[in-house]
Amino acid sequence: MQDARVFAPQVDGLSHDRATMVVPTHHADNVEEIADFVLASAPARFACVGTSLGGAVALEVLRRDPDRMDRLCLISTAAMSEAPDLVAQRDVQIASVKGGRFEDVVDEALGLNGLADTPFRLEIANMARDMARSLGADVFLRQSEAMKRRKDQQSTLRKIKCPTLVLCGDGDLQYPVKRHEFMAEMIPRAKLDVVGQASHLVTLEQPGAVNTALRGWLM
Repeated sequence: MQDARVFAPQVDGLSHDRATMVVPTHHADNVEEIADFVLASAPARFACVGTSLGGAVALEVLRRDPDRMDRLCLISTAAMSEAPDLVAQRDVQIASVKGGRFEDVVDEALGLNGLADTPFRLEIANMARDMARSLGADVFLRQSEAMKRRKDQQSTLRKIKCPTLVLCGDGDLQYPVKRHEFMAEMIPRAKLDVVGQASHLVTLEQPGAVNTALRGWLM
């Protein structure tokens, strides 16, 4: 339920010396179709950053065509398939949205109550709500199904050969630090960067720290 604004600080900070593009992930209800769209949109070689659902898409892109990916960065995500308790939680949210209560589930689904206590907490929450509302209930349903049905990519992690950065906020309640530690341990020569005073929307909560980490990863 995020559009290009979730990467606005990164595009602003990196695009003056690097070509950047943000590929949408809201047009399909499964990770495989979204990955096909990314591969059709991307150049012959590219560095890929994926956050949340985008992280699952990035791993599927790499699994399908590893030779095209020059570098990989996984943010606020996980490589394992959805746990049963999360599937059940998503089913409840899906039922609520289908019942016309989209606005009621936005904050819970986006984890906005767990945002880090930064000076821009309210602005970030309002932006996240606006992104969700602009995409709408149909996209929520498609992306929820995509997350529920995403494949386990642990075997993909072990085969990664490109420079990889695993990054997360220290207070991410949706995908805790331990999940990112697990991914970093499985990826050969991966670097783990845990950003302080940040939660699931780390790209917006701590843009300076994220941009510094990305610049080091791109060198």
